[in-house]
Parts: sequence; C-alpha cells; structure tokens
Amino acid sequence: MAGVSEKQQKSQSRSQPTPESFRAFISSGWAPRGDATPARAAVADFAAKRREQVSEAFPGERLVIPAGGLKVRSNDTDYIFRPHSAFAHLTGLGADREPDAVLVLEPREGGGHDAVLYFRPLAGRDTEEFFADARYGEFWVGRRPTIEDVEAELGVIARHIDEFGDAVAKDAGEVGVRVIRDADADVTATVDKARTTEAETESAAEQRVEADSELARVLSTLRAVKDEWEIEQMRLAVDATAEGFEAVIAELAEAVRRGRGERWVEGVFGLHARHRGNGVGYESICAAGDHANTLHWIKNTGDVHEEDLVLLDAGVEVDSLYTADITRTLPVDGTYSDAQRKVYEAVYAAQQAGIAAVRPGVKFSDIHAAAIRVIAEHLHEWGLLPDGVDVEGTLDKENGQFHRRWMVHGTSHHLGLDVHDCALALREDYMDAELQPGMILTVEPGLYFKADDELVPQELRGIGVRIEDDVLVTEDGHEVLSADIPSRLEDVEAWIARVRSGSTV
Repeated sequence: MAGVSEKQQKSQSRSQPTPESFRAFISSGWAPRGDATPARAAVADFAAKRREQVSEAFPGERLVIPAGGLKVRSNDTDYIFRPHSAFAHLTGLGADREPDAVLVLEPREGGGHDAVLYFRPLAGRDTEEFFADARYGEFWVGRRPTIEDVEAELGVIARHIDEFGDAVAKDAGEVGVRVIRDADADVTATVDKARTTEAETESAAEQRVEADSELARVLSTLRAVKDEWEIEQMRLAVDATAEGFEAVIAELAEAVRRGRGERWVEGVFGLHARHRGNGVGYESICAAGDHANTLHWIKNTGDVHEEDLVLLDAGVEVDSLYTADITRTLPVDGTYSDAQRKVYEAVYAAQQAGIAAVRPGVKFSDIHAAAIRVIAEHLHEWGLLPDGVDVEGTLDKENGQFHRRWMVHGTSHHLGLDVHDCALALREDYMDAELQPGMILTVEPGLYFKADDELVPQELRGIGVRIEDDVLVTEDGHEVLSADIPSRLEDVEAWIARVRSGSTV
C-alpha cells in the first residue's frame, strides 16, 4: 500500500466490505450518548506551567511532541498503549490515552505558544470507523473523547489528527520546527518532509537532528524537579507499591510450595499493581537465591526455597504514569541467617549513609560517594579487597574501583514518569548537578556475591542484597517517601512475622 502508513495498513487490513443496507442498519437505533463534558483535570494547570517553561526555552519555534502509536505485540494484537513520557508530562494525559495524538506548541506572533493537541476524536455512529475499525473503532475498543471533551479537560486547543500534516508544514521554511524523533516514526517523517528543502545539505540535515535532540534533552531535564501534583502522584505510587510488597510476603510460603516461585511473586505483585494503578512501572525483578546477583533478573523463572533471600525490585505505575521503584531483600522463612545478616547490615549501613547525604545544594554524585564508601569499608574489613588496597585505594577512580566486583551499579537515579527519569539530561544537569527541592531519586546500594565467586568466603557465595527507597529532596533536607516499608533488618523480620500471623497492627 504505497503512501499508506503502517498504522493505516494495520487498521484497514482488519476491515471488511460493508453493504450500504448494513451501514444504515448498524448506525441507527442508538440512544443519545448524553455524556457530560468532563471537568477541567486537576493536572491541567500544572501541565500548562510546564509548557510555559518549554515555550521560554524555544521562543518562536514550532515544537512537535507526539504521544506515539499503538505497537504490535503479535500479528493483529497490540500492546496496551502508553504515551511517550514527554507527551504525558506536557499534556497530563496518562494511562491508555490518545494513541497517535500529537501536541504542537505553536508560536504566537506576540510571543509564547498556543498548545494544540491533534488527536483522533470520537467518530459518529454513521461512520465506518464506528463499527468496522478494529484498532480505533468504538465498537472494538470503546469510546474516545470528542474535541470539546479534550479542550474542557486539558485547557488546550484540540484538532482532528487529519489536520496535523498541513498544520506542521505551514510556513515550515520560515518557522523553526523541532520534533521528539523517537516518539512516533510517522510523525517524524512528516516533520522531516515538511522542513526539508531541495537544496538542503547533509550538514543542514544533521543540524536538524541535533536541534531535535536538544528539544528532547530539555524536556527530559525539565522533569528533574517535580511540582506539587507530581509529588502527590509519587506518594500514591509508593503507597500502592507498599501494598504489593505486603501481598508478596503473605504469599511467600505459597511461592515455595508451588514451584517456579519467582513467577508467583511476580504475579502477586503484578495483580496489585494492575488493580491499584496502570500496572508495573518496569519489569519486576523477583530474584531468589543466586538470581539476586544478576542485576536485571527479569526472567523470574526460578524456584523459591525456604532458606533463600528474595530480592524484590518492583514499583507500581499509577494511572498518571508516575512510578515508584523500591527494593527489599526478604528472608523467605522470616529470619536472616548469620551470613545473610552480615551482608544485609552492610548494605543497610551504606544506604543510610546515602540517604543522609540527600539535601539541597549537595551534588547528585555525593549520594553515591557516601554510600560506596561504607561498602568499601566493609569489603576492606572482611579482607576481600586485593592485598595492599585499603578503602582510599579502592575509591581511587583512576587506579582502584576493586569494590565494583561486588557493587557495580550507581546508587541513585531520578524517578518519576520513567523509572530512570531524566535520562537524556547532560552530565552537568544530572550527576554533577546540585540537588534541588522537588527532586525525587532512589538510594539503592547493594552487595552481590555470586555463587561461583571464589574470591569470597563460601558462606557468602550466592547471597545478593539490595535495599532501595524513593527519596524526595525538601527545602531543608529530605523525606523518604517509602519510609513506611520496613528496611531495618529487625523491622523486616517483624514485618514478615506480622503479615504471616494475619495481624493488622
């Protein structure tokens, strides 16, 4: 189908010829919809302020931020839709909202921008889309909002997506146009075509791509400091995650009994994530025993045994798409062994040092430095560092780093709409930047002693521990948003005992 996008092909391939008599029959006999226009969303004013910041950064330019489209899972079935994070941040639209939509910040003559949302609105019952389009039709996937609905809900100008192509091409040779390139390949192609001239040089094309990359970096960095509405969404995500963790503890014995217990743990948490929010914010790590030493163990195919630790790294993504990211390492039988206790308490001490470092004015990298020093001190005390290497020696970035055999990852990352939020920010705006009130980040040191690591004592092999909390930078320090989820060793053991006894106290 030359000239037809993949989205249109997929939609058209599911359609069947429709006799006029059937079209008339199926479009008649419906009660009036009668739905009230939605009220203005609580997020609308916050999203408008975020757009104002973007407008100030790119005066006089047309900015194109796509939501992205549906993605095929297999043959003619799609994944559940999740809009691009930049689009969600600047519109306030969350779970499963408006595939193929495009937000355009259109420059005004007097300065500033108009926010125009191009999307596919509700089709009339007399249209082919209503009953025959298996990808977008109301009969198949449910109701869509109208133009009026979106304008009332979000406080933006709304237009049909069919108008986007002409709108983005208008004066494209005179108005600078930037697009979030990775959000929607079809939209990016449309924008590139509109702003490409016949005489364009290769360097000009490269400059366009770099200009697009700059837009992506600015929008990513903008999310570092959360507003009041975002912080509340993060609290909701953490609360929902706490419920999921407690549900997992209640099912640990069942995970042992059934076999393939990591999948049972994953499923229990996923049930609560889907019920309390949109789902999991990332693929859950449900790692029992030596699997905890594989940092991104998301296969979750292993058994769970009574003597194991289970490292559960999981977070609920609420309907607004903000996600928690919390890790607890739990003794399946309710009590840490002496060797497990030794490792756990070292990691806990490192985490507390990292959390204590969180306050306005310190560098983001200072959190890692505080936590990793404690890790290095324990490894040195246990005699695991190479001969002649002390704590300062291993912390030497040029000639040391021996501790990274057992703690290879960073201690912190920004958190919000993406589990690793603000990932496109430059180093000076991330690792080297000073913490500001409103930032939310993780603190998550660990120690990982693989079962086949012959440089550690036998009793430590196969033990992997990570402890992770979500921390808000406040005006005078920090707040651990996940503080109600026990992390001190004695508190974890008491937590497991309480849940297993059925006590609510």
